[in-house]
Amino acid sequence: MKHKVAGRKLGRNPSHRKAMLRNIVTSLLEHERIVTTVPKAKEVRRIADKMITLGKRGDLHARRQALSYIRTKDIVAKLFDELSEQYADRQGGYTRIIRTGTRYGDAAPMAIVELVGYEEIVEEPEVDEA
Repeated sequence: MKHKVAGRKLGRNPSHRKAMLRNIVTSLLEHERIVTTVPKAKEVRRIADKMITLGKRGDLHARRQALSYIRTKDIVAKLFDELSEQYADRQGGYTRIIRTGTRYGDAAPMAIVELVGYEEIVEEPEVDEA
């Protein structure tokens, strides 16, 4: 029975799992939208929401806690400067998981994880009027 056991093993040993989740969270905060499998998406959502909450706290200790997990100074700066202001009036629920079907090859359920408020910038091709 799996009562009161939080988290998923994701088929990896603890050090590999921690490194993988760090990389995925860093990519999510950098690009604001990533494609991954559904179990990884659910784990990433937990961590990303905690990181954004640290960014909203904004003190030195919170910045050092975020740096201990993310380890990329540019992303931590973005987290504390841009994202903390963007989610200042929101109490949790900073990420969204959108299921996209299965992956061709192993039929793994895939999902898009994005930050709430993410808007994709679409550049329209220039039309020459003659």
